[in-house]
Amino acid sequence: MVRLRLKRMGKINSPFYRIVAVDQRRKRDGAYIEALGHYNPTTEPAEIKVDIENSIKWLNKGAQPTDTVKSLFKKAGVLERWHNEKIEAKKEAAAEKSE
Repeated sequence: MVRLRLKRMGKINSPFYRIVAVDQRRKRDGAYIEALGHYNPTTEPAEIKVDIENSIKWLNKGAQPTDTVKSLFKKAGVLERWHNEKIEAKKEAAAEKSE
């Protein structure tokens, strides 16, 4: 199963994280499939940059975000947009079915 999770990078007391799609059996900092963005908690305010299109693509494929990545996606607006796209797709499918 593919997970969307954080990969730790940076120096000892100044970490930053990449948001990556990775096989769940891999190590935390092991090889990943695709980078989706980054998160820097050391800046004020914390910097979150996410590639929304690729994130939605992976969510549609069934990738499961970790709790931390899910909260970052909420802050970046990814989950709201993904939810709205799913609703629109259902409405279109219902409209085609009723015709």
